[in-house]
Amino acid sequence: MQTLIDKIRRHEARCGIIGLGYVGLPLAIEFARAGLHVTGIDVDRSKVEQIRAGRSYVVDVGDSEIAEQVAAGRLVATSEFGAIAELDTVNICVPTPLRKTKDPDLTFVVAAVNEIRRYLRRGQLVILESTTYPGTTEEVVRPALEASGLQVGRDFCLAFSPERIDPGNPHFKTRNIPKVVGGITPACTETAAALYAECVERVVPVSSTRVAEMVKLLENTFRSVNIGLVNEIALMSHALGIDVWEVIDAAKTKPFGFMAFYPGPGLGGHCIPIDPFYLSWKAKMNGFEPRFIELAGHINESMPRFVVEKITDALNRHRKSVRGSRIHVLGVAYKAGVNDLRESPALNVMKILTDKGAVLSYSDPYVPAIREDGLCLDSQPLGNYPASVDCVVVLTAHREFDYRSLAETAPLVVDTRNALQGYGGENIVRL
Repeated sequence: MQTLIDKIRRHEARCGIIGLGYVGLPLAIEFARAGLHVTGIDVDRSKVEQIRAGRSYVVDVGDSEIAEQVAAGRLVATSEFGAIAELDTVNICVPTPLRKTKDPDLTFVVAAVNEIRRYLRRGQLVILESTTYPGTTEEVVRPALEASGLQVGRDFCLAFSPERIDPGNPHFKTRNIPKVVGGITPACTETAAALYAECVERVVPVSSTRVAEMVKLLENTFRSVNIGLVNEIALMSHALGIDVWEVIDAAKTKPFGFMAFYPGPGLGGHCIPIDPFYLSWKAKMNGFEPRFIELAGHINESMPRFVVEKITDALNRHRKSVRGSRIHVLGVAYKAGVNDLRESPALNVMKILTDKGAVLSYSDPYVPAIREDGLCLDSQPLGNYPASVDCVVVLTAHREFDYRSLAETAPLVVDTRNALQGYGGENIVRL
């Protein structure tokens, strides 16, 4: 595979990325910036058209960044998988959701792999980046590709490299987040590492695809379990009449042995609510009961209902019921500073409130409309809420919100993110 490595280092390799979402598009930009020619492939034609027009739909990528690479001819987008035949490397960056039974859903991965198999040729490199359970690359991807008659390690390279994107993070982007890489063979690892070395500051080779797959699941399970712990501490503090936010602020002054995690209305995004269940499923398939993971999942999934209970109690103290009350939600994205609704706990909270008869409205500068989970709402202009509603609920603490005005003018605020830290008043109810 030295020929391909040399081609990559001379910037003559043609790179492909299947899936141009929060992971694939930033990676495509970095490959292009490094001087590689990149072909982005996505079945969503609207994404393809926006890239061709130099417009971004991902919060971490600016219009000018796309337009520059498109104009230079280093980035092209298409919905035609036939382009794979002309590529030297192919990164798979498609979603890996859960089924309703919390089993892994590899539909998108399998579809992408089947397309690659149709055009696979000698000398190509295929890398799976989509988060999945340990063994997927060997047990699912490898057999499908070798059904073409070509053999991994002899005719083409196959590796896994977990995506580590943190949407909205101003400090860590694709370029300065270390890239873990594990190949089916040492040559596969070396080739994949050479590709990433062109655009990522640090590459971390590991001994196998299984190790690389497990790395991603450990990272996000670590967060899920610790968030589950602090959510349980929040529930406990509520029962004991203790301010959990004050407890966390004091605890994090310890310079060793403690890392601050914060409670909230639940988990959201494309990783933390989902990835631990990939590990849990695989563990169960091998006769191991992952009790920590399961327990953390139960606690985190219970938080939206706890938030609704807080809202209900707060309205009761104002002699109002949830049914018929006008409740305005601030922030519906799964985290501050992004436009991503995937697995957002805000949707769960809003759905429960709707079922209880509340009259909902919301504001979110990143999400202009909601058309899912039975909700059909448009974002309201910021600042129009206090005089006309019974309760404001902060579910995502976007920096664009005027929290001082909220604290001073809203009749009742339920703050699930400690966004009103430093503000006092009988109208403010904290998680």
